[in-house]
Amino acid sequence: MQERDLPSLLVFIITAGLPATLLLSVVGLGMGFLIGVALALIRVYAEEDISLLAQAYENLFRGVPVLVLMLLFLVSTGWPAFFSAGLALGLRSGAYQSQIVRGAILSVSESQMIAAYSIGMNRMQTARHIVLPQAFRLALPGWSNEYAVVTKDTAWAGAIGVLDMVKASDYLVFEDPVLFLPAILAITLIYFVLTYPITRYAGEVMSKRLRSLGLGGDY
Repeated sequence: MQERDLPSLLVFIITAGLPATLLLSVVGLGMGFLIGVALALIRVYAEEDISLLAQAYENLFRGVPVLVLMLLFLVSTGWPAFFSAGLALGLRSGAYQSQIVRGAILSVSESQMIAAYSIGMNRMQTARHIVLPQAFRLALPGWSNEYAVVTKDTAWAGAIGVLDMVKASDYLVFEDPVLFLPAILAITLIYFVLTYPITRYAGEVMSKRLRSLGLGGDY
């Protein structure tokens, strides 16, 4: 049986499982962004009955664990494990990103919208040219947190058969149970490297920059 140290464990987990982890993160965040922006616009600008449908979507997907969604899609549809995992991550992230974007939209000063109306802009033009550009900047700290959440939630994909980092570590532990703790430490280190620099930059540096511009309130 091949003896493995921590560097060799890192190399194996990175080469075998990291690509799926990163791709699932991109799929989940990308799908969640499209859904989240659409839901946020509906919540802010649409009629009340349509807004209630968007709110129901948010409540549903924020209230169901992501592993349950993955299993639901996998079992009920027969779709490939990777597709089921990506869909679950995207739908759930959309519900959370909607909250992020909606809060950012509502943070834009009403005086700016009044000024836009006064120069002849309609509601949609004001949203497109005045509100959303600022809202996207205000949403950066929240998005950084959502990036970390989605990236860490990809760990559940191994439970339905996706060869992510957790699943790759399972193969190591199956080969030699003594490797359990070193494998977990290796995964912990990789997830930390993937998430901490971005959350620190967006959560602290970008928040300070937004405050210096008079934006972002008390992020």
